[in-house]
Amino acid sequence: MKKLIVVSVMTLAGCSNVPPAPSYVEVKVPIAVPCKMADVARPAFAVDQLPIGATIDAQMRALRAERHQRIGYERELIAANEACKN
Repeated sequence: MKKLIVVSVMTLAGCSNVPPAPSYVEVKVPIAVPCKMADVARPAFAVDQLPIGATIDAQMRALRAERHQRIGYERELIAANEACKN
């Protein structure tokens, strides 16, 4: 019985004496990287500083100024967001 076990082990070991060729596989895994951008400062909008009871002309000037402030602020936020994506 021992001889049968030894013979079967030897025959199985003889079949596997040629090592398989290594195969390399490139795996691309996304890694989460924390964004280290400085916070975008919220500007002091013109309408927020407008006194209550201001004239229509002053309100319209403040609204036009605020529109340009908001466009600039949004562009800064978009740029910060894009910097974190790349």
